[in-house]
This record gives sequence, structure tokens and C-alpha cells, in this order.
Amino acid sequence: MGMSWNRIVLGLRHAVSGPRGPRRLRQRILMLAVLPLLVSLLLIALAVRQQAADLSAREHRLVESAYMASKEAELRNYVSVAMSMIQPLYDSGRDDAQTKAEAARILNSIDYGGSDGYFFAYDYQGLCIVLPPQPELVGQNLWEIRDRDGRPVVQALIAKAREGEGFFRYVWNKPSMREVAPKLGFVVGLQRWQWMVGTGLYLDDIQATLDELDRQGHDHVWTTMLWIGGISLLALSLVAGSALALNLSETRAADAQLQAMARKVVQSQEDERAHLSRELHDSTGQTLVSVKLLMDSALAQLQRQFDSTPETLRKARARLDEALGEVRHISHRLRPALLDTLGLPSALRQIGEEFAEHAGLAFFMRSHGELGDLPVDIKTVLFRVAQEALTNIEKHAQATRVDLRLLARSGAVRLTLQDDGIGFDPLALTNDPRRGIGLRNMSERLASIGGRLRILSHPGVTRVVADVPAEAIARFARFATASSDLPPGSPPAS
Repeated sequence: MGMSWNRIVLGLRHAVSGPRGPRRLRQRILMLAVLPLLVSLLLIALAVRQQAADLSAREHRLVESAYMASKEAELRNYVSVAMSMIQPLYDSGRDDAQTKAEAARILNSIDYGGSDGYFFAYDYQGLCIVLPPQPELVGQNLWEIRDRDGRPVVQALIAKAREGEGFFRYVWNKPSMREVAPKLGFVVGLQRWQWMVGTGLYLDDIQATLDELDRQGHDHVWTTMLWIGGISLLALSLVAGSALALNLSETRAADAQLQAMARKVVQSQEDERAHLSRELHDSTGQTLVSVKLLMDSALAQLQRQFDSTPETLRKARARLDEALGEVRHISHRLRPALLDTLGLPSALRQIGEEFAEHAGLAFFMRSHGELGDLPVDIKTVLFRVAQEALTNIEKHAQATRVDLRLLARSGAVRLTLQDDGIGFDPLALTNDPRRGIGLRNMSERLASIGGRLRILSHPGVTRVVADVPAEAIARFARFATASSDLPPGSPPAS
């Protein structure tokens, strides 16, 4: 067993997880699935936005055209009514000032729709003849008057009248609001009198309707985009969730495979240790015992013949006793018989007492709770953790006392070893690749059975705690019960 436990576990991890290639391949596959989806959703969003904008603009034009057609028809009707009232005067053939004054009086008296519905009249030179909202302007020449946008309103209306009739859009004062508003004017020409007669309808209501229509269209576009965004997020969440679930499934499978392989390595180690222990005890140990007996017989014969024995033989006899004791000690450390016969507490007490005698320090052990029949894997790992911890204490701690506590509660087991040594930095030591192999071995051994290692250390107190949860113990117990029905190398049932 020349290879360390840490190297074995690292090799297992590499074998299970493999190189980065498969992980990168999975990432690329995920990107190939996500990117076309994102591009498609983006193109759909842009197309929907453009179509919605085009639809809104087309609806704007249609509504505006319908409103304007309605306004134009309404203006024609109003002007037709006004013209029917002054037509007898115009058809009389009289062009005197009195006739024109009467026509102006009639136009000035006609109104519709409140103060905003009135008729106006100008001569072709721009002289104001009828303007009910602003009677102070009657008699003035308004040829050069312009609206807010710089359009020559009177000139344009007179030009339409010279052509017979026509519509013209401009901005004019709205009496009811006392502010300017867009207006559509319609005029007809009385060519003999050189008059321009007409009226107009304000378009601010149309503009308000169109603005509301545009706002609704904009809201609909954003609502649609929000729906597309929500669907996109849902789709991406499903893809990401599927990828995460797949990754978790692969990770769990890899962890289970790693745990199974680690357990097989631990079992192989223990089998090899047991084999070496038996070989040392049954072969090497028995050979040494035979040599010792032969040497004792030889020494007895020499004693009878010469009343003394050579000093060299006596030293060889003492060295042989030491070698035999060392072989027995090594055999016991490889696989203590008490662990298989009397259980974990007795085995821990024996190695603790042997450790105290060998290291020359005080050892105390307490056991609480009923352990029951622990699975062999659990007992072996806890024993090895204690063995490794005691070895580290002897080599590095400079301690005078070691306390070992074994606690069984609610199906779980906790092993605690505490010494009064100089302490160390567990994190730094664990992360150092050249040191801390023993700590990593303990941690990896516990991880192989679903346990956890915790270390607390400072000068005067170092505590090593090995926890094995009840679930892990139950899982290994079920595996031990059903092992005869499982194929070789199967992991514990989960």
C-alpha cells in the first residue's frame, strides 16, 4: 500500500469527474440551445414591435382621415346653409352697399355649436367684413395676418375662394378656450361681390382622440413586449432549470459513484491490512516464536554444560523478543482483533492505552450511549480516524493528556479526541499539499461513509470531532443486510 489514501481519492475523483472537456462540452451544448432561443425571441420581439408600430400608424391615419372627412362634410353642410340664406340677396343682382350690408348682417347672426361655431367673410383685398368673435377687427385689412406657425391665413383662404371653394388648415384663436387651436376652414367665393365666405371647425378634439389612440397603441406595444419578455424568461428558466437538473443529476451520480469506489478502496485497504496482519501473525510471528524456542533450548544446553551463556546470545535473545513484540504490535495496528470480536469501544480503548504507554502521556476514554451492532465499514473508519489522530498527537502535539469520547445518540455516532498540546492551524495545514496528509486522510475516510470531520485547535486545546449521521449508518446497515443479493462492488442503497 505504497500509495497514500489522499492520492487514491484524488485519482478516484479524476476518474469519476473526468477532465474539463465534458464539462466544457456541456456548457457549449447549453449555449447552443440558449443562444438560438435568445436570438429567435429577440427577432420575434423586434418584428412584433415593428408590426405593432406600423399598425398603430396605419390606424392613426385611418382615424384621422375618417375624422377629417366627417369634418369636411360637416363644414360643407354649414356653409351650404349659410349660402342658402344669403343666396337670394346675391341672386338679386344688386351689388349696392345696402344689399351687401344685409348679407353681412345675416352671416353675423348665424351661429352653431356655441361661440366656436361662426361664419366669417372677407373681400378679396383682405378687408374683414364679418368676424363675430372679434367685431373690433371688422373694417380692418387683415391681408398680412399670420397664424402661430407663420402661415398667411387670410391670403390662403382668399386664394381658395378665387378657385371657387376649398379647405385650409391653420391655427386660430378658439373663443371658448381663449387660446389658439388647430382649425379646418372651408370657404366659397362670391365672385361678383369679390367676397370670401366661410366657416371652420376646431380640430383639438380630433387631436386629443388621436393622441389617446397613439397612447393606447404604445401601451399595447409595451404590453406585448412585456409578454414576450415574460415568455422569454420562462423559456430561459426552463432551459436553465433543465440544465441545472441534469447537472445535479450527473453530480449526484458522480458522487454516488465516487462514494462506491472510495468504499471499495477502503475495503481493499482493510482487506490488505487484514491479510498482512494474518501473514505477520501466522507466518512471520510463528517463525520468530520457533526461533525463540530454539534459542531458549540452546541457551539451556549451554547453561548446563558450561554453567554460563555467551553475552552475544543473551543480546540476540533480547533482540528477538523485541522483534517479536514489534511484529505483534504491527499486526495489531494493521487489524486489531478486538475490533472484530469485542467491538469498537474495546478496540479504541486498547489502542489508546497502547498509545499512552508508548508515547508516555495520560489517556482517558469515556463511552456514552448504546452503539448497537455498527456496520463494519463504520467501525473501521472510526477506528482508523482515531488511530490517525493519535499518531498525529504523538508526532506533533507535544501533549501530556488525551481524552477520547465515544457518543451514540439517536442513531448517530460521534467520536471526539482532545489533547492539551501546542495546537495548529487546521485550514492552513489542510490546504498545504506537502503537509496535512493525515488530516485529509481522516476527512476523506469519513466522507466515504457519509460522515464529517471537524477540527478546532488553538494552544492548549485541540479537538478532533468525527460525526457519522444516523442516515449513513442506516444506509450501510441496509447494505450489509442485502449484500448477499447485490452484485459485487455495488454501492450502499440510498
